[in-house]
Amino acid sequence: MDDLRELYQEVILDHGKHPRNLRALADATCSAHGRNPLCGDQLTVYLKLDPNGIVEDAAFEGRGCAISVASASLMTELIRGKTEAQARLLFEKFHHLAAGEGEDTVPPELADELDRLQVLAGVRQYPVRVKCATLAWHTMQAALSGAREVSTE
Repeated sequence: MDDLRELYQEVILDHGKHPRNLRALADATCSAHGRNPLCGDQLTVYLKLDPNGIVEDAAFEGRGCAISVASASLMTELIRGKTEAQARLLFEKFHHLAAGEGEDTVPPELADELDRLQVLAGVRQYPVRVKCATLAWHTMQAALSGAREVSTE
């Protein structure tokens, strides 16, 4: 168990220090700004959806703790190529995982993505950190819904 926890910490640190998709997305079709007042994390999520509602590209800008940045980095990798509905469902399943709300069924088409998100499951032991891990996801939801701002407060 300690080896697995150590591996998860390494993945979080890697994504935190070398985030993927940390950039503005000039041709984004939607975006939103999110903030976590408790931790000071702030980020903007950019999404480019094709006419069929498929996420063609996803990126983010901002600053935050390692957990917040790692989660945003992983999210932008995992939602690319997904439909808007799949991205929303992945958020729901991830939020369930991060908050430690018990077992949840995962659709087969999202199983690999949720497996990759297991690295962030440890935040459930620290309720204040759940907001750090889910900030990018709440911001993605806001962008898809047409909201410009969201807060974890």
